[in-house]
Amino acid sequence: MLERLNLQQSDIDALRARPIPAQHLWIDGRACAAADGATMPVASPIDGACLGHIPLAGEADVARATAAARRAFDSGVWSRSAPVFRKRVLLRLADLIEAEAPALTVLGVRDNGTEFAMALKAEAGSAVASLRYYAEAIDKTGGQIAPSDPARLALIHREPVGVVGAITPWNFPLMIGAWKIAPALAAGNTVVMKPPETASLSTLRLVELAHEAGLPPGVLNVVTGPGQITGRALALSMDVDVLVFTGAGGTGRKLLEYAAQSNLKRVYLELGGKSANVVFDDAPDLAVAAQAAAAAIFRNAGQVCVAGSRLLVQRKIADAFTEALTRAAEALRVGDPLDLSHDIGAVHGPERLASNLAMVDAARAEGARLITGGTALHQASGGSYMAPTVLADVAAHHRLFQTEVFGPVLAVTAFDTEAEAVALANDSALALAAGVWTGSLSRAHRMVQAVRAGVVHVNCYGGTDLTVPMGGQKQSGNGYDRSLLALEKFTNHKTAWIQL
Repeated sequence: MLERLNLQQSDIDALRARPIPAQHLWIDGRACAAADGATMPVASPIDGACLGHIPLAGEADVARATAAARRAFDSGVWSRSAPVFRKRVLLRLADLIEAEAPALTVLGVRDNGTEFAMALKAEAGSAVASLRYYAEAIDKTGGQIAPSDPARLALIHREPVGVVGAITPWNFPLMIGAWKIAPALAAGNTVVMKPPETASLSTLRLVELAHEAGLPPGVLNVVTGPGQITGRALALSMDVDVLVFTGAGGTGRKLLEYAAQSNLKRVYLELGGKSANVVFDDAPDLAVAAQAAAAAIFRNAGQVCVAGSRLLVQRKIADAFTEALTRAAEALRVGDPLDLSHDIGAVHGPERLASNLAMVDAARAEGARLITGGTALHQASGGSYMAPTVLADVAAHHRLFQTEVFGPVLAVTAFDTEAEAVALANDSALALAAGVWTGSLSRAHRMVQAVRAGVVHVNCYGGTDLTVPMGGQKQSGNGYDRSLLALEKFTNHKTAWIQL
């Protein structure tokens, strides 16, 4: 999309100079303030500047939003509308996002710090693709006629579940938000969405475009505020039938508790990863593998759920490979994410930066060897930036090996045998993604089978496609985003027996 748009730095600077309008909740098709007028400031990780304020939705605001979603669902204005109508509205929304992609991307980057080129593709681009994919799919997925007793007709109907609560993360709020709301809306559900309180601006613009596209009032509602207030109220709501969430494991556990305390709503979670990227000495091109391993952990300053944050390298090539990867890391230009000359943008705020640096200190105290990085950058800017960091000699019992940092910090561990590589790769409570680099087809197949992960890359790392599912194993979560499987989260199957 960047190449097709042929954007220049001057174009981005002009979009950046636009004032950010006042922000509102969106409930029942209308923009509104929080009931008590409460707001919270939003600071940019680029330079620490205040971008404005968003409403802090309390329990009463969430109750209004979920009630509006329930009324809209029960009315049938969306849930019982023809699939072709829902398709037309969602395709119109995709067109509006695509037309506004540069401005929407700049707005989001100011909010969360992702480098512009990546954000244009991963945020606005992915949202457009998701809406079009599920819009086109929904009138092609129907029920079934079961091969039952010939004296009775058994029909299996697919129906929308009802009201969906969606809680999305700050690293890719549009992309991951679209992975959730596009299939939910396409299937006929209504949605109450809580974007991250530190990166809500692009989602608030999205809901405005959704109503411009013709989405009926109450079908998509957005409430903003912190998880412990706004998110908790949404998770406890008796009006929410399904809750979907991407974020930290501790929050996921609380959401399961809230579901149990309320109406036993279904809860689908994507809880991050500590993904192993395994490089064998027979990898077909070690230079390519080193560049890919650097990109796997350092893009978006390491703030990617599937980041290859554990590099497992066969001992014979460990030193040479680490040197090549270090050169690639040190060549990356870190800075203002709206400057096209930079490769890597900001860490998401001072608290995240402090946490990343503390993890580096803890790793060194446990015996890890710092190869490069481990420092804050551009501190005079007021923003939050960190040098790409590589630590070697990280043992399996070290905290850095076991804990998701969610920052530009790579743990390097050497291994000798394939069996040891499998054991190390699986020595984690998280199992979202993995990578394998080898010239042996047999070994590639063995590793795909042996490594526990939702996705295993072979001789590549990263990349997404809507035709395949995204989901984790172990404590990385349950359920799937992307692909037709995502529709299952938002669909009930009802059997009708008809006596002939």
